[in-house]
Amino acid sequence: MTSFGESPALSPGRWGVAVELGHIPRLSDAQRRVGFNGFKNEDLNKSPVIGRLRLWLGLPAGWIAEVGYTPPLSIDGARPHDLVALAIGRRVFARGGYTLSARAFGQHGQVRGDITCPDDIAGVTDSTRNLYGCQAPSDDRIALNYYGVDLTSAWTSGIWHWHAGLGVARTELEVQVDALTYDVHDRSHLTARDTLPFFVLGTSRELGTHWSLGMEVLHVPLTVRRELDAPRERDPLTSLRLQLRYRTN
Repeated sequence: MTSFGESPALSPGRWGVAVELGHIPRLSDAQRRVGFNGFKNEDLNKSPVIGRLRLWLGLPAGWIAEVGYTPPLSIDGARPHDLVALAIGRRVFARGGYTLSARAFGQHGQVRGDITCPDDIAGVTDSTRNLYGCQAPSDDRIALNYYGVDLTSAWTSGIWHWHAGLGVARTELEVQVDALTYDVHDRSHLTARDTLPFFVLGTSRELGTHWSLGMEVLHVPLTVRRELDAPRERDPLTSLRLQLRYRTN
């Protein structure tokens, strides 16, 4: 949950809310070929977007608390469960139309879905379609936990607001497979922990006294080694995000 701009100037008890949509890049066949040590394509292209509701609440001494929540809507067999993000931050410098904000943030929750054994091939007797013998839709769980810090520089010019930021996030991702293949109950457990930098660049425009519409690009540099002895390849994540915000005066 990036800052999506400067920490708002909210007096204690004042609040703001927003609806956000984030683009999820579509993975190629090579990027989805991660099962069985890189031989099996997994059904990872479940949705092109992810949504979030966000609340800002003004605290004493200029601090701002944030709560983000992804509703448990099912898309192509995948559904978020208790996916909640929290943040706290404040402006650390302000002069004229320029501000610098700092935050600490974290997320906890999971997504469940039929990733290793998709519903459309489960139980199919044709071995060319059901190559790995999926007997029922899987109920796989992906934990999307992380925490980190970020800094955001912001400029205001009339009704336009511009921002750029950088941060670092400690990811603690886990995959719990729950699939029945060839009468074998697969309960493989995978973990992926790393510390990742990220960068954001965005703008927003005021739509009257209370409303604003913004967009932001998130870029996360990533590298991947697809085979044991292969060299590392650059495979960054770049995502476009949109936000419609309402704030009290």
